[in-house]
Amino acid sequence: MKIFRLIITFYFILLVSSGCTNFKSLETINIPANESHTLVIGHRGARSLAPENTLASARKAFALGADMWEMDVAVTADQELVVLHDDSLDRTCNAQELYPGRVPWKVWEFTLQEVKTLDCGSWFVRTDPFGQIKAGAVTPQEAESYKGEPIPTLREALEFTRDNHWRINVELKDQPKDELGQIIVNKTVALINELGMDDGEQVVISSFNHDYLKAVHELNPKIPVQVLTTIKIKDLAQYLTSIGSNACNPKLDTWSIHDMAEFSANGIQINVWTVNDEAAMKLLMEAQIHGIITDYPQRLILLQQKTQ
Repeated sequence: MKIFRLIITFYFILLVSSGCTNFKSLETINIPANESHTLVIGHRGARSLAPENTLASARKAFALGADMWEMDVAVTADQELVVLHDDSLDRTCNAQELYPGRVPWKVWEFTLQEVKTLDCGSWFVRTDPFGQIKAGAVTPQEAESYKGEPIPTLREALEFTRDNHWRINVELKDQPKDELGQIIVNKTVALINELGMDDGEQVVISSFNHDYLKAVHELNPKIPVQVLTTIKIKDLAQYLTSIGSNACNPKLDTWSIHDMAEFSANGIQINVWTVNDEAAMKLLMEAQIHGIITDYPQRLILLQQKTQ
C-alpha cells in the first residue's frame, strides 16, 4: 500500500509540474467522484481578467459565478486597512511614477489619502500579466475601464461583498511590526462586527501568521479562521483545534492528493491554492476538496459545468 501511495503521489506531482491533462481519473484508484460542490474561490478576485485585489476584479469574479473571492489586507501609515497583496505599492500601481522619491514604496509608509491617488488598473492593461487581453478574454472596453482603478479599502471590499450577498476570504498580511499586527487584527474584526458580517456565513479570515488567527478567534469566535501554509503541519486536526479552526489552506504541492482527500474525509476543510491547471482542478474536485483558490475562476466554473 505504501508503494501504491508513493506511485500516485509521484504522478500527481508530475501532473502539477507539467500541466499534463491526460492523467487518469481518480475514480480509477478508488477515490469517489465528488458528490458535493467544490467552492470556486477567485484568487484576489478574477485576477486573470482584471487588476488583482480591486473591486473591478471582485465584480468580475462575482459576475462569473464564483462562490467567493479571496483578497489581502494591509495597513497604511495612518492605520487604515487597504486591499493589497505586496508590501510594496510598486508592482501593481503607479507609485514609482507619482512618488519617485519614496523607494521602496512600502504600503505602511503611505497614508490612505496617498494610496487612494494611485492607479492600479493601467499596469494590468499595459502588462497583460495572464495574456487574457491578447487572447480576447478581456474586451477592449473592459481594458479601458480598468485604467485609473483604485486600491479599495477593506470597508469597501466588505460592503461590496455584503451588498451582493456574496462571500469573502480576508487574508491578513503578516506585518513588519507587532503594533501593526495588533492593528490589522483588531480593526479587521471590529469592522466585520460593525457591518454585521460576523455570523460565519459571508466572511472567513485566513493568514500565514497563525498568532493573528488565534487573536481573531479570541476576539470573536463566530468568525471562521483558516490556516494558510506552504509546509506540512504535523497532527493537523489537533493543530487546527488549538487555533479554533477546522480549515487549512495549503499550497497545491504541500500535501499529496491522498493526504488532502483523507483530511477532507475526516472533516477538515481544505482550500488549495493557487490552482490554474484544469487537470489538477479535476483531481481536486474528485477528491472532494472543499475549495479551490484560482486565478481563473472562469476555467474552474466551466470545468464544473462540464462534469455535472
